[in-house]
Amino acid sequence: QLQFVESGGALVQPGGSLTLSCVASGFNLAYNGIGWFRQAPGKEREGVSCIANNGHTNYADFVAGRFTISRDNAKNTVYLQMNNLKSEDTAIYYCGADAADIQCFDATIQPAGFGSWGQGTRVTVSS
Repeated sequence: QLQFVESGGALVQPGGSLTLSCVASGFNLAYNGIGWFRQAPGKEREGVSCIANNGHTNYADFVAGRFTISRDNAKNTVYLQMNNLKSEDTAIYYCGADAADIQCFDATIQPAGFGSWGQGTRVTVSS
């Protein structure tokens, strides 16, 4: 089964930091664009950040300057470093793969262009 395993979510205070990991299971994530997404209770899944196989990155405006995406193809893993976390960052975070490796070059990161979803990892930002 082709999917991701996300980890690293936790309860953190506002202003804190977390690093999320996303390990590909059952496939090699090289040559794929990889995106991080989040879904808060009662809201639709939204794109957070994306990294193409050539290293091109894209960020949603609401995380630009606070989050950093990176990838290690040798470890089959993508990371999301999150700094200066805010309460509105509370959500379940997922990663997805774009086999065509084109979605990260769009103006916005749309979940419909990605697949191989994992179970997600929960991030709660609260004092």
